[in-house]
Amino acid sequence: MSFLFGQREQRAPVFTEPPIPPNSALSSSFARVDLSRTEASLQKVAVWSCVNLVATVAETMPLAFYPKPRDAQPLPPWMADLAGDGYGLPDWLYQFVYSAMLRGNVYGIVGGRDRARGTPNQIMLAHPDRVGVTLDTEGQPLWRVSGEEVPADNMWHRRVHPAPGSLLGLSPIALQATTIATGISALQFGASWFQDGAHPSGILSSEQALDAKQAMTAKERFMAAVHGRREPAVLGNGWKYQTIQISPNESQFLETNNYTAAECCRIFGPGFAEIFGYETGGSLTYSNIEQRSLDLLTYAVDPWLVRIERALSELLAPGQKVKFNRSALVRTDLLTRYRAHAIALQNRFAVVNEVRDLEDEGPVPWGDKPFEGQAPTVSINDN
Repeated sequence: MSFLFGQREQRAPVFTEPPIPPNSALSSSFARVDLSRTEASLQKVAVWSCVNLVATVAETMPLAFYPKPRDAQPLPPWMADLAGDGYGLPDWLYQFVYSAMLRGNVYGIVGGRDRARGTPNQIMLAHPDRVGVTLDTEGQPLWRVSGEEVPADNMWHRRVHPAPGSLLGLSPIALQATTIATGISALQFGASWFQDGAHPSGILSSEQALDAKQAMTAKERFMAAVHGRREPAVLGNGWKYQTIQISPNESQFLETNNYTAAECCRIFGPGFAEIFGYETGGSLTYSNIEQRSLDLLTYAVDPWLVRIERALSELLAPGQKVKFNRSALVRTDLLTRYRAHAIALQNRFAVVNEVRDLEDEGPVPWGDKPFEGQAPTVSINDN
């Protein structure tokens, strides 16, 4: 494995994500769910939904580079493909969120550095399950990736949920393994029931003594009579058919699944359970799509976006930063947008060309200066 510090080298991805273990819904035991492989937690839809939601927002939200305040520019070419693998920064951001939310840690191998600043300009993210770390006698970290030692200067590490005295961040999946495993166990029980892995659908009984061959013959004739038909079955004297229904105590896996889904959403922060519509016992409602988008941004996604902005801005020169355009997430109606533009113009928060740019309109020659003297009165009535 080579490490470059004076130049940037294009290379193929070094690490690939290990496959998700197969769903064990038909396993004979539902008492234990193995979450030693964190990907197993994604069998719980609520866990996957939370991680995928944040990662997708980070991947698709516009990201601007500010070499100086209020001067948005395109991203530097090296940041536009930070891993150097040709997949671009959106793919890198999805991986960042994936590792941070599931493991509480993001690991990368530095493949190149800026000659002047010495900061990384190529970071290839490594799967957390392939990264190990120990401390030497002086308390310095010794990193290994896929069993191969990596110099500390070549290892890029960012953590979430830091604990005092711990180098690594806390893993939400490891901390809440019982809740997640309970939800997966409920899903496995339900799958087993509905796939005939637990009980027969009915009992065909006779008052006469039957040997094995007679019982099989009776079963085959009964199935042939009713299979694929909606006609009533006619049984002779001494025969009885009884269907087996799910009893209330056995159907509680549905309630357990709904409860654990909301609990799994809460692992990743407030707002997720309500956004996905899981029953939480509260009376939170959304008045419109805009309010729902604001709640999504405020309570669920924004903390993760801030973490990404800080991590990327640290790679830039002092005074430079990157910032997501959060307004792209809040989709408002036409009238609401125009009201906001009017307030911004009246109070000189914006100029006309800035407003026109937000509306995908071209600039006008007089639109780069704020209004002089008395600001014009703009009134938009509800009617």
